[in-house]
Amino acid sequence: MKLSKNLTLAEVVRSETAKRIGIDNTPTEEHLDNLKTLAKEIFQPIRDHFKKPIHISSGYRSERLNSLLKGTSTTSQHMTGEAIDIDNDGTSVSNLEIFQFIKDNLDFDTLIWEFGNDESPAWIHVSYRANRPQRGRVLKATKNGYEQL
Repeated sequence: MKLSKNLTLAEVVRSETAKRIGIDNTPTEEHLDNLKTLAKEIFQPIRDHFKKPIHISSGYRSERLNSLLKGTSTTSQHMTGEAIDIDNDGTSVSNLEIFQFIKDNLDFDTLIWEFGNDESPAWIHVSYRANRPQRGRVLKATKNGYEQL
């Protein structure tokens, strides 16, 4: 099933942990609608701008899958289909370029520079809240928590 021109549901629900343990990571209809909105408002504009593949490192997580992943929030927007993590380093489009594009051009709820260093995030977390105003929060994840950027 396609969520947008260049994003499939399989890419967003893929989880090695779910496969290994045998967890069903199928989104509900409501969460599927959220994923379609996220694809339309966030993923596809990134893909269209760079005209290169964009790698989703983490997408939808069922509540059960999320609870098995250490360090994840119990209120994670990944569980509602409203967040994706992108890790494109090692390709022709860097995480830094994607982060800057999102920050400067897209309406989003939360954008997180995930760890990495001062030059580039290790990966990017971005969320979009369906049917609610976007907060436009820009954060940096560190070993000590989050700081506002």
